[in-house]
Amino acid sequence: MIVLHATFPIDPDKREEALELIADLVEQSQAEDGMIDYRATTEVGNPNTVRFFEQYEDEAAFEAHTQTDHFQEFEAALPEFLAGEPEVLKFDVDSASELEL
Repeated sequence: MIVLHATFPIDPDKREEALELIADLVEQSQAEDGMIDYRATTEVGNPNTVRFFEQYEDEAAFEAHTQTDHFQEFEAALPEFLAGEPEVLKFDVDSASELEL
């Protein structure tokens, strides 16, 4: 499984437009083959920071995602919405299990 955690600082003046684009990206990405989970949320302490959490069945599913029209459109538009450097971490995970709280 491939897991991505991405953090994007969003320009407050472009926030609403960015969130609309992100909502569309999330909706379309969730329907992709090989997608386990795809979510985006704003940070509680800073609503101008958007965090993505993505889980793919394998590297092929991740690569296929990067070739979709909706991802390409998001990637092309992203620089105009950023207020700083994004951080993207990629994890190659052998297994995952749910923890009881």
